[in-house]
Amino acid sequence: MAGIHITDIESAINWWRERSPSPDGISACAEVRALAGVYGLMVYHRESLCDEVSMPVAAHAAWLAWYATTPDAPCIAICSTSQGDAICKGCGRSFDEVQHWPGYTPAEKRAVWRRISLEATAWRFNRYAERARRASGADHPPPEVFADPPAAPA
Repeated sequence: MAGIHITDIESAINWWRERSPSPDGISACAEVRALAGVYGLMVYHRESLCDEVSMPVAAHAAWLAWYATTPDAPCIAICSTSQGDAICKGCGRSFDEVQHWPGYTPAEKRAVWRRISLEATAWRFNRYAERARRASGADHPPPEVFADPPAAPA
């Protein structure tokens, strides 16, 4: 089972802080406090990954709520693994990652997202960055999703 990276914990904390701002500038909502406890222990122990299974229930629920707002799959509908490539030129996932994506846990998916984002070699990060901005997060979306909008009548 994959671990949840500390940057995802930070992102979830910031998402909750924006969603439920402190009324007095001091107190934090329950979700932020739950995630902050995990974050603090990770920093104290100099850990970059948190075990998804042993994470406190409230913190895990808060993290999953944030996770639900992120795109699920990095697919931009240019899958070169179907043409025999070991690594997809479009999204950067390996053939096995593409094939097993539906069965991955949220932490496993985020680990793949982190790796391909750090590598930044897939077309979604350069040649087709505009296409990636239009992507819904669905795995293998139909190509029509990426078609240019029709021009306005003159």
